[in-house]
Amino acid sequence: MNIAFHGAARTVTGSKHLITLKNDTQILLDCGLFQGMGRVTDKLNDYFGFDAKKVTYLVLSHAHIDHCGLLPKLVAEGFEGKIFCTSATMDLARILMMDSAKIQMQDTEYANRHLHHGEEMEEPLYTEEDVIKTVSQMKIVEYEEDFEIEPGIQLKFTDAGHILGSAAVHLSITEDGKPTRITFSGDVGRYGDLLLKSPQQFDQADYILMESTYGDSLHKDLDPIENMLMEIINNTCKVKKGKVIIPAFAVGRTQELLYALNDLELKGKLPDVPYYVDSPLSSKATEILKNHPEVYNNGVKETLKVDHDVFNFKGLRFIESVEESKALNADPRPCVIISASGMAEAGRVKHHIRNNISNQKNTILMVGYCEPNSLGGRLLAGQKVVEIFRDDYEVKAEVRSIKSMSAHGDYEDLLHFLSCQDPAKVKQLFLVHGEYDVQQHFATRLKDTGFKHVAIPEYHQVFEIE
Repeated sequence: MNIAFHGAARTVTGSKHLITLKNDTQILLDCGLFQGMGRVTDKLNDYFGFDAKKVTYLVLSHAHIDHCGLLPKLVAEGFEGKIFCTSATMDLARILMMDSAKIQMQDTEYANRHLHHGEEMEEPLYTEEDVIKTVSQMKIVEYEEDFEIEPGIQLKFTDAGHILGSAAVHLSITEDGKPTRITFSGDVGRYGDLLLKSPQQFDQADYILMESTYGDSLHKDLDPIENMLMEIINNTCKVKKGKVIIPAFAVGRTQELLYALNDLELKGKLPDVPYYVDSPLSSKATEILKNHPEVYNNGVKETLKVDHDVFNFKGLRFIESVEESKALNADPRPCVIISASGMAEAGRVKHHIRNNISNQKNTILMVGYCEPNSLGGRLLAGQKVVEIFRDDYEVKAEVRSIKSMSAHGDYEDLLHFLSCQDPAKVKQLFLVHGEYDVQQHFATRLKDTGFKHVAIPEYHQVFEIE
């Protein structure tokens, strides 16, 4: 058999890893959207590198859009097989993919209304109808269930601790009477996450596909998250009389922010200003998380004993309509706006940044990973002028970040995740989901801990598996 890397290869987004067996059965691990790759993003999302009709099965690690966001396109191009995922991933993927379809339609319409002379009309990658068909092909497999996809192909999910429903994927594939055990980490969460349980241990693997987003970083902030939030909000809203704009992924990061702000209220420390979650998707995702309390860690369970809703507090309002969202930009009063997407590449937050970035009273607070070419990445890099909706804006607002809010594990977490493995028994470890320079540093760390066969696949590269 072989494995080909058609996404998240020497970059962080667009997860797609295709296993092809001797009998031509094809198992695709994830089918994610490329995000924040600059002008090549659309081109990358247009071309899979394989024939969608020939894919037999798909295994989805979790619902983030860079892992599930091209599933509807895959289906539209002829994939008819089952999509295996956890129940929570199915719940989240449904709303995320539908939201992605809507955003594409809106952004395409906006872009086509503002075309420069000679530019071609744009088309969305897929429609809401494609999303509905995709959901109909999903099949739930619960954590730690030994599931037979077909004779000779076994699947098992373990909790990856990244977001609600996230899983590490474990396949046992038997060819010519010989089993081969392949593990795909998906995205690995933090040990000691604000909300979720820590990643689970897993059985010995022969081959490992390992994410490496923060393979050379530690998420150590000097102050706890709550203290940093309180300081930034007080300084911006109370002292400078400005707004705090927080681009945050609708799934995971938004709920962590709400939990931290709620905890500040419980301690009597929450700054008294209006708080808005301007993302219908975030509202839906928060409700889904409330419906899956089994994923909470012990700290959240203890808080629930004194507060029945850990994602709600005084001054919080969820914004639904576009009109309400636009009204926030016309309102000069200090406030905190949490809005998707996390890399500030799409959705309402991009409009909020455009309207507030050139005012020094305001703060743009980044709370997670941003691909370097994304708007969030450019802001974090300290660019003084950024392009938003094809126009240039001077960056006068303060740009801050809270590194420790990342849902991705740092290199200590990633090494902890792999600590259940005997490195001598791993025939090959493939690093995916990371920037190339970061992966090279992480590869050195892995070799120092005993993993002697570490590869960093290139885009579309194919490896033979024994």
